[in-house]
Amino acid sequence: MENIIGRKSQKEDLENLYRLKSAQFVVVYGRRRVGKSYLVNEYFNGRFAFNHSGLSPIDTEDDKILEKQLRNFASSLRKYGYDLLHTPKDWLEAFDMLIELLENKMIGTDDKQIVFLDEMPWMDTPRSGFITAFEHFWNGWGASHRNLMLIVCGSATSWLNDKLINNHGGLFNRVTAEIYLEPFTLAECEEYYKMLGISMNRYQQVVSYMVFGGVPFYMSLMRKKFSLAQNVDFLIFNRRAPLRNEFDRLFESLFVSPEEYKKVAIALSKKREGFTRKEVAQTTNIPYGGGLSKILNTLEMSNFITSYQNYKGNAKITYYKLTDSFLCFYLKFAHKQNLGENFFSSNFTSGRLEAWQGLAFEQVCFAHIPQIKRALGIASVNTVEMPWRSVKADNNAQIDMVIERADHVANICEIKFSMSEFAIDRDYDRNLRNKIQTFIDQTKSRLSLHLTLITTYGLKSNEYSGMVQSVVSMDDLF
Repeated sequence: MENIIGRKSQKEDLENLYRLKSAQFVVVYGRRRVGKSYLVNEYFNGRFAFNHSGLSPIDTEDDKILEKQLRNFASSLRKYGYDLLHTPKDWLEAFDMLIELLENKMIGTDDKQIVFLDEMPWMDTPRSGFITAFEHFWNGWGASHRNLMLIVCGSATSWLNDKLINNHGGLFNRVTAEIYLEPFTLAECEEYYKMLGISMNRYQQVVSYMVFGGVPFYMSLMRKKFSLAQNVDFLIFNRRAPLRNEFDRLFESLFVSPEEYKKVAIALSKKREGFTRKEVAQTTNIPYGGGLSKILNTLEMSNFITSYQNYKGNAKITYYKLTDSFLCFYLKFAHKQNLGENFFSSNFTSGRLEAWQGLAFEQVCFAHIPQIKRALGIASVNTVEMPWRSVKADNNAQIDMVIERADHVANICEIKFSMSEFAIDRDYDRNLRNKIQTFIDQTKSRLSLHLTLITTYGLKSNEYSGMVQSVVSMDDLF
């Protein structure tokens, strides 16, 4: 367990569930590559009664996928001591074999028997009868054994939600616990880099987060001998870069028909504030209806996009915004482009990345709301956080983040990515005053407004800095 970075609450949940004297059916879910399998395998290392992972459909021929999944399951049964005479002919027989294996392990002991079924959505291939067989396993046998802990895991969050968590058939209300894993925070990234022996200052770690979004798998591919810029080039822009085809592989491993999901992600990457559902339909030529709703909901459950309303705007209008840092960077600079093998190194300090840096740093800040609230001294205050922009076509005023607080205060947050202390000049001072007045006029806000600057190295003191009431620096985000 000493090799698990962060995940404190998830580890506590796993331990508490393990100690309960009742059958447990636990679903662990989160974005692909975020470390779900690692957490379960590392935490229960050596304590599994049975551990199995489904085969990725990407590398398997469609007409052979069921046969290969069953052979793979048979291999796992054999590994954990089942005397296998033949490969199961279907999933019903496969789960009957698992029941026999577990019953033999339970003889003479009350010890908890941990069964881990990883990448479960991959096992549910078309016309395989997997869910029916799994229902037979849990309802007909597993749920009645108080010393059984079943953990299922997968990156296809919509499958887990539809088939297990919100199942309306035989598995209705059967899941006893859900454990969700988010990408690492900046503090957890810092700890992980130390474990990997990778040396970066906090500014570089923030930039890394802007590219890779705190996804442990991406970070684990970095090479110690390279700088951050060299690692980005090595992982994304090199001809044989490990993540050069990550967008396609990611979506093909998660979605049965990935092309329309890709279309939506690509469309949302083009516009900073995102699109309404109607605009998504118009941009992608995907019919406005239930099919599009499912795509948007699934992408949001997979933690790739976020839906939101404009602060104090029309509550009936929902915007959808691409918020996965890696996808934002990849689709802007790498997807179907050839910008050169040293693109990031060559432009690390140039203006070419400036627009991306501003948006990417905003994403980092929205991913660290608890840290921002702690820095502002309002950790225990109930808040709502949203962006705001003018609803008038002739006015482009916008506020990066509004933190509306239960104590009748709103922090008007300007988010600025800077390589040094941020300085407010006369023009920016005028711009700030204009947008705050526009905000008051349009929202009719009666809250006390506190202008807050969130930036990397803090605020430079000058004749204009006095209007800022609070500053959150890069260090606060850690």
